Amino acid sequence: MRILDQHKLVRELKDYVGKMTSAEKYDFEMMQKRDKDEEELDQIAWSKLEALHKRLVVRKSKQEIEELFRKMSSNPNQEKGNG
Repeated sequence: MRILDQHKLVRELKDYVGKMTSAEKYDFEMMQKRDKDEEELDQIAWSKLEALHKRLVVRKSKQEIEELFRKMSSNPNQEKGNG
């Protein structure tokens, strides 16, 4: 199960390489190579991978998304009338 989680985290982090520091990029590239070779990460690398994922991949809760949608869809005529 851990190897599947590892694949998922690496795959999701690929989109955030631009936000990583040079040291984080280097570590992530090594993790990618190990993941590509189907090698399970050791405890230190796993904790770094999780920390990177928590820091870079921001997930919105369902409630936050619904609230944002509600704000965007409510009173569209008010914005046109103010201009």
